Amino acid sequence: MEIWINPACSKCRSAVTLLDAEGADYTVRRYLEDVPSPEEIRAVLDRLGLEPWDITRTQEAAAKELGLKDWPREAGSRERWIVALSEHPKLIQRPIITAEDGTAVVARSEEAVRDALGRGA
Repeated sequence: MEIWINPACSKCRSAVTLLDAEGADYTVRRYLEDVPSPEEIRAVLDRLGLEPWDITRTQEAAAKELGLKDWPREAGSRERWIVALSEHPKLIQRPIITAEDGTAVVARSEEAVRDALGRGA
């Protein structure tokens, strides 16, 4: 299991604390420093069952600069969104946990972290 975090994020710190309390075996990826490639973002989206706009932090300054709220949310624009997430990793919703069963969750709540733990983690 891997968790993508921003250490400055309270939800990320809470998720890591819960994983530690449950004795989970996991790897931390500080995704602002170890930026995911477009291929990695595509793979995580597949695991999440989501589209890139579903995991985009649209209130971030970079999102506003890019005008993301006006970008089409359709299959033809998917790659453009993925490239934007890779080029501006701060736009990626966090934390994301990839579970051992091949799925992933956006773990913004204790319930979501526990869900990831229950997926064969």
